[in-house]
Formats: sequence, C-alpha cells, structure tokens
Amino acid sequence: MDFTLLYIVVVLGMSTVLNIILKRLGISQIIGYILTGTIVYYIFDMTHVISSSTLEHIGEFGIVFLMFTIGLEISLSKMNSMKVEIFFNGFLQVSITAFIVYLVSHYLFNLAVIPSMIVSLAFSLSSTAVVLSYLKSSKEIYNPYGQRAMGILIFQDIAVIPILIFLGFLTSKGNEDVSIILIDTLFSAIAVVLLLFIIGKRVMTWLLHFSARSELDELFMSSVFFIVISAALVASFMGFTYSLGAFVAGMIIAETKYHHKVESDIAPFKDILLGTFFIVVGMKINVVYFIEHIGTIIAVFALVFVLKTAVTYAIMRITSSHTRSLKTALALSQVGEFSFVIFAVASAGGLLEKEIESLFVLVVIFSMMITPFFISKINRFVSYISNYQYLGLDTTAFMSRKNHVILCGYSVTGKFVAKNLDIIDAQYVIIDNNPKHVQEALNDGKEAYLGDMSKLALLEALHAESSAAIIVTLDNIEKKRAVCEAVLEHTKNVNLVVKVSSLEDKLNLQDLPITSIVDDKVEVGRILVERMMTCQIGGKRQ
Repeated sequence: MDFTLLYIVVVLGMSTVLNIILKRLGISQIIGYILTGTIVYYIFDMTHVISSSTLEHIGEFGIVFLMFTIGLEISLSKMNSMKVEIFFNGFLQVSITAFIVYLVSHYLFNLAVIPSMIVSLAFSLSSTAVVLSYLKSSKEIYNPYGQRAMGILIFQDIAVIPILIFLGFLTSKGNEDVSIILIDTLFSAIAVVLLLFIIGKRVMTWLLHFSARSELDELFMSSVFFIVISAALVASFMGFTYSLGAFVAGMIIAETKYHHKVESDIAPFKDILLGTFFIVVGMKINVVYFIEHIGTIIAVFALVFVLKTAVTYAIMRITSSHTRSLKTALALSQVGEFSFVIFAVASAGGLLEKEIESLFVLVVIFSMMITPFFISKINRFVSYISNYQYLGLDTTAFMSRKNHVILCGYSVTGKFVAKNLDIIDAQYVIIDNNPKHVQEALNDGKEAYLGDMSKLALLEALHAESSAAIIVTLDNIEKKRAVCEAVLEHTKNVNLVVKVSSLEDKLNLQDLPITSIVDDKVEVGRILVERMMTCQIGGKRQ
C-alpha cells in the first residue's frame, strides 16, 4: 500500500496545528516544521524515506524559491551598489571564520587536517533559510543591518560552489589537476551567465509579458514556476547550486516591470516549500543520540556562536557603526543549511567519520532551532547594551489604524508637508529609507519609521489600504515610480498625491492613475500670481 498520501495529510495537519499553537506563544513557525518532521519520522519509522534523495531535492527547493525572492530585491545596479556588502564583507567573513575554526578544530580539539578543514568551511556559513525568512517577514531586510546581513549571505551561497569543488578534489585524492577543475568551473560560470542573462532574459520577459496579458493568474504563475525551476536546473547542470540559478533569475526579473507582481504571487508557494525543507531537517534528528550528547552539542554551538559573532563584528566595524555591526554579527552567528550538504559530501567521500558527521549535523540543527528564538530579540538586546533608538517598523502600531496619512519622504518638501499636516491636526506617519531623515523626524517629535515604500510587504504592514491618503515627496525618479506602482497595485482606491519637479518627472508618471500630481514649479508660479493679486499697490506707474 502506498502511504504517500497519508504522510502528506499527517504532515499538513500536524504542522498546521503546531504552528497555530506556537504562533500564539510567539514562537517561529520554523520550530513547528522541524518538530513536525521529527514526530512524523518516529511515528511512521521513515528511515527508508529520509535516505531518499528525492525528499532532499523537494526540501531544497524551499531555499531555491527563497533565493529567487531575494534576487527580486536585487537588480544588477543594486548588486553593484552592494559590492562592499557582498564581496568585501562576505569574503572576509567566510575566509577569516573558516581559518579561525580550523585552528580551533585542529590544534585545540586535535581533529585531523582534512576533517578540520571540512568543519571550518561548513561552520563559516550561516542559515539563509532562517535569517532571510525572518528579515523578510519583519521587514528588516530593508534596514541597513538587514542589507548587510543579506549581502554576506549572498556571498556565502556563492562560496558553496568552490567549497564543493574543493571537496570533490579531496575526494578524488588529487587524480584530477586543480587547474583543470578551475578552468572547467570558469567555463561553466560563463555559460550560465550567457544562458541566463542573454538568452534567458529574453525568454523570461517574453513569457511574463504574454502570460500577464492573458489576465489568467494561473498562467502567469506557471510561467514564474517554469522560469525559477529552469534557471535552477541550468545552474545545477553546470555544476552550481540550484539556489544560485534561482537567485540570478530573480535578479533578471528585478529589471522588468513585473517584479512586484511576481514577488507577491510567489510568496505563499515559497513559504510552503521552505516549510518542507525544515520538515526534512526535523527528520534528521536522532533523538536518542541528541539526548546522549546534548552537553557536547550545546558546547560546540556556544563556541561557534561566540567565534562567528566576534569575527563578523570585527569585519563589519571596518565599514559600519557599532550597533549595525553587532546586529549583523548576531544575526549571522548560527550554522547554515548548506553545512548539511558539505557534511554529506565529505562523509560519502570518506573524508569524515560517521560519528563526527552525526554530531556536527545535530549542532547545525540545534543552531537552526535556537536562532528563531533570539534573532527576533536582537534589536532589543543591542538597544539595551548600546543605548540607541531602534528605527525599525513596529507593525503592531498599525493593527487597527484607519484614515491615517502616510508621508513618504522627509527631506525638505516632506518637512513642510508635515508642518501643514500638523496645522490641520491630521494623523500621519512618516516613512523614509534614509536613516538620517528618520532620525530627524524622530528628533522633531514625529512618528517615523525606516522602510522602503516600494515593497508590498511594507504597504501591508502600514495598512495602506485603510489610509486616507499617501503623499510621496521623494526626489529620485526611479524610486518615486517604484513607490507609485507598488501603492497602486496594493491599494486600488487610495488617494495618491505625488510631487514632481521636472517635465521628465511628470512624463515618467503620466501612464499611472495617480490621484494628483503636484508640479512644484507650477504651484510656485500660481502662488506668486495669487500673492501679487492680493498685495496692496503703493502707487501708479508713470
């Protein structure tokens, strides 16, 4: 009898009930999924299932879709602007952490050279699935520390490729020359870039264009699924990770006008598949072994936590403030899901003993279970020890708010708008993606938050659909356009008032159904004439 359907029903029911209970207790749903996997594994004795590579691939596609949504946040221009966060901070974090963990493993705990190298590479990586899930759900991915953490995580995902190549070289015991491996990898990378950025971009744009014109949501979604999975398979065929191909596909779509719709439509599927990944993680927990070695597991985790936090903090202090550095370091202090892959490849190649692999896999799982509990408290902890004011968005403040005004931008024009809103005693909130402007608003006694109004998730958090009006005073044309598109997509009947400063600005927005476009030059001209008409003329012209 095929019990597949029974397994699915039990997993869905158990994860739903557990997460409802955990949600009320304020505990991350990640814990619910992991517990579901562990319970189901022991109830049905699923040893034969967990050894199947098919289940691993299904779970891995949760990370694939997560990386795709992250790619949607990062266009090529933005990635270029984040090169310090990705390539400088990311490279230093991975290399220095790996070096220090190697020294500790080899000289302090007397592990052999190769096992020490494997452990050091695995522990240098953090959890993309846990950290980015939290940053996206809490909207902190738009904050400075969230951007820095995301940059390092992107580099870590890229770093998985040379790590796996290196393990393959160790497994082959040097039968293949390193230069040949590097050349093959370089040609594969060029092929991936050519396929995805040249051919793939045209195919993606064509598919999204015609599926969107069909006005059939299911056709649009099937096009998105085809793009994500195809890009992942192309990258895998070239020897890279699935998630890297999906990330590149997301970056390509980020350059199109469909990226907001794709992001909002793909979110539920990404979350379901990500839940599947954590269920698979839960199935790997050997409860008996875990209980017997709980002391060792906690000690190793504590040591890794301290080392990674210290190293990441020291690296971040080169380019960031104390508070941002500490928050980024704490967010990346755990061990990531790609460590499972590293340990599995090393064990299969005879580079790591099964006993050591079992211990370190449980350390990884333990760190991923602990992280959701403390990552949400990072702001409070850093605020307590550093005496700083957190600028992030507290969404609980908007749970029952209606008929409020959302003021997007607090530069010169935004400040005058706020003064006039105060005169008419309007309830309003200020949103700006510049920490300096947010701090100025807070110093002026305003209710202000740091965030990007072009993100649908932030509009939902602000209850934009219940607002009386949204006023956009931004100067950047591209950002202004992005904000207007997101607002109009999320709220159909909102009063959207936008300031423009040039003809180019106005032409860029003319195709959007904006309620009112205010040209500051036209308004100044009108007011000058009004003032002229109302002033007293002191004498007649001769």
